[in-house]
Amino acid sequence: MAAINPIKFLQEVRQEVGKVTWPTRQETLISTVMVLAMVALASLFFLAADQVISFLVQTVLAIR
Repeated sequence: MAAINPIKFLQEVRQEVGKVTWPTRQETLISTVMVLAMVALASLFFLAADQVISFLVQTVLAIR
C-alpha cells in the first residue's frame, strides 16, 4: 500500500488543476441562460401535460 503524503497530494492536485480548460465568462453566461430557458420550457410543457391529463381523468370519472 502506498504511503499517504499530503504535501505530494496537494502538489499533484495543483498540477491537475493547471491542466483544466476553464470556460470563459461568456461561455458560462450563455450556458446558464440556455439551462434556464430549457427549465422554463420543460416546466411549461409539464404544466400543460398535467392540465390535459387532469381534465381527461376528471371527464372519464365524471367528477365535473
